[in-house]
Amino acid sequence: MSLESVESVGAPIAPTAPAVGRASARAKAARQRRLTVYAARVLVLVVVLVAWELMARNGVIDPFYFSMPTRIWDQIVQWTLHGTPQGSLGEQIWYTLYEALLGWVFGVAGGVVLGIGLGRVRFLADVFSPYIKVLNALPRIALVPIFLILFGLGPASKVASAVVLVFFPVFFNAFQGAREVDRNLVANARILGASNRRVTLQVVIPSATSWIFTSLHVSFGFALIGAIVGEYLGAAKGIGLLVSMSQNTFNTAGVYAAMVILAVVALLAEGLLTFAEKRLFRWKPGDSGSGE
Repeated sequence: MSLESVESVGAPIAPTAPAVGRASARAKAARQRRLTVYAARVLVLVVVLVAWELMARNGVIDPFYFSMPTRIWDQIVQWTLHGTPQGSLGEQIWYTLYEALLGWVFGVAGGVVLGIGLGRVRFLADVFSPYIKVLNALPRIALVPIFLILFGLGPASKVASAVVLVFFPVFFNAFQGAREVDRNLVANARILGASNRRVTLQVVIPSATSWIFTSLHVSFGFALIGAIVGEYLGAAKGIGLLVSMSQNTFNTAGVYAAMVILAVVALLAEGLLTFAEKRLFRWKPGDSGSGE
């Protein structure tokens, strides 16, 4: 065999022109689909807002109860430029976000630790299973007034409210993720001499990460709900207090404006979680048919 033949065998195979063309066409189709999806989303929003405005102005719906987009926008601008009775709008947003983030972190940490722990130790799962089911069946929003009595009107009561709403979805996903680990992986790790601790850290937790991330998307919304409900019932600052004050003064536009601000905060948090998930799971094969 000649030297040229040996070199050609060891050299990497360059992609052929048809393969490159197909990959380029798929990438172009994916970009076009994303643009179409985004355009359709914007179109749906514009249609809803225009229809809402027209129906309110023409008396099809009562603007006292439903307000209208232009009034809601004016309220947001007023809060942004002139602040609220309790301080600037940014301060109110940060106060609620701080409570929600703190409750989310504590709830996620507790849910992951207990979910993985009970998922790994069947005896503990059998012992605590009925108690967890009973606690999960309780209307957790009803605990918010109790937290207000215990911790007062400060952030602690809102953080506690967020924790109890976040904990259970994260716990059940972490528990199920620990139970769904490939038994062959665990068996191979044990054959190689891995201890229970190393099996948990290097096999179970990485395998359950996708389950846990699935719950994180939902749980942050629950954290915001816990903080908002706590502020609505009693607080010195926060978006929930803006909702309560607007309701007490029959300012429907203020109620909707606070809800819009909360929705924007939730969407931004969802975007950050999605970005983190994509960075963490870059090794997973992508879905070429998905829009994002």
